[in-house]
Formats: sequence, structure tokens, C-alpha cells
Amino acid sequence: HARASGDRLMIQRAISNLLSNAIRHGLSGSVITLTLATHEDEVSLAVRNAGDGIDAEHLPRLFDRFYRVHVSRARQQGGTGLGLAIVRSIMSLHEGQVTVQSEPGQFTTFSLIFPKLV
Repeated sequence: HARASGDRLMIQRAISNLLSNAIRHGLSGSVITLTLATHEDEVSLAVRNAGDGIDAEHLPRLFDRFYRVHVSRARQQGGTGLGLAIVRSIMSLHEGQVTVQSEPGQFTTFSLIFPKLV
């Protein structure tokens, strides 16, 4: 059993943004997996989808405001390019972080990492 503290609405917004991206960029009909894990001094929530993945060259800028991996496709799929920047800001306010792991052509996993309450 682990607990983390934070503003419920902001955390819901961060999770909602990650789920929206997982749906928008995942393979049609594929499963989106949410995993809650506890570690020695942190709690994490991971959102993973199967899909195109993200090339390593894009990962460093992924959380920048208005950054889009595929500009032409992003316009067709909607979105403003602000969602991941908002997630990063929310996690910073909660003294946490957001990370991404991706294997092009296979999957992408975003993790929200919160400090654990003692």
C-alpha cells in the first residue's frame, strides 16, 4: 500500500492527457495498459500503448510546448501540442516527474512518478 499527495483535479488532468494521447496515437483496437507501482521512495503510474512508437530523436523535445512529432498527421488527429507540456508542469508542481520510453514500431510508455508519502 502506497500513497502520494497532490491536487486531484490536476492529477486527473495529467492522466487524462496521457490516456488521450495513448488512444489518439495507438493502434486501432489495441489495448492500453495502466500500471500502478510502488518503489522505495516513489509511486508511479504508467500508461502504455501499442503503436508506431516515437523515434529517439524526438524524445528530448517531446515535453516542449507546441512540439509535434509529425506535424502533418497531428493536424489531422487534432490536439494543440500542449498536452505533454501540461503534464510535465503538473508533475513539477507535485515534485514529481514524467518519463517516456518508446520502441519505434512497437509501443510507448509514459510514467508519472510521484514522491511516496511516509
